Amino acid sequence: MNIPSAKILSRRLGAALVGAAAIALAGAASAETVRVGVSAGPHAQILDAVKPIAAKQGLEIKIIEFTDYVIPNAALAAGEIEANSFQHQPYLDNQVQDRGLDLVSVGKTVVFPMGIYSNKVKSLAELPEGATVAVPNDPTNGGRALLLLEAEGVIKLAEGAGLKATPIDVVENPKGIRIVELDAAQLPRSLGDVTAAAVNTNYALESGLNPLTDAIARESADSPYTNIIAVREQDKDKPWVKQLVESYHSPEVKQFVQDKFKGSVVAGW
Repeated sequence: MNIPSAKILSRRLGAALVGAAAIALAGAASAETVRVGVSAGPHAQILDAVKPIAAKQGLEIKIIEFTDYVIPNAALAAGEIEANSFQHQPYLDNQVQDRGLDLVSVGKTVVFPMGIYSNKVKSLAELPEGATVAVPNDPTNGGRALLLLEAEGVIKLAEGAGLKATPIDVVENPKGIRIVELDAAQLPRSLGDVTAAAVNTNYALESGLNPLTDAIARESADSPYTNIIAVREQDKDKPWVKQLVESYHSPEVKQFVQDKFKGSVVAGW
């Protein structure tokens, strides 16, 4: 039996290492990259926790942050990003209907119970006559805020107004409160000017408000407004979509949500 010399073994080892490196580089080069649009704050933080899990499956996530609720869907429809994670199902349904966008939900993410905040009163029962209450100006979140005000006994809405309720659907308003509609991102900054404001949790957290201790009223945890991951209809069956959703739904991400937000954000899957 011939025994290879040390020089030959060294050459073979070197060749093997080069080959392994080439395979690794090829694998890295073949890793798919997807751009995912999010709103700043919790959505971005959670997706950052998803990234290393997705990377293990060969999926590289590039997080693109947006500052409002309109542009992420427009960017997705235009192909500027491959997915987004910032909205709940009723909002997506409204966008699809009103703007004719060919977008679909492929997986649930988290629930952000909406809260009502105030720098002037400690409960909704303390709202004075003619108080000004600010709500989001987009159709679904505005309706959501009005439903919360109704649940708290502040107003009563017309029967059947549902998720798309607007201020004109208010049929009973015992204290004569004035409802003003503002961009959702501006609501935390409006607290110095209004009596109270209904603020989405992601914007509340971003502004330093604690939904568990600062909100004077809050949606229950069984809110129907679970957030979702959206993609273009043509992409919904692509392998990377399954990888993205499975990575998001991992036990590690659920634990991150629990540890990071301590109940102010709830896993919805």
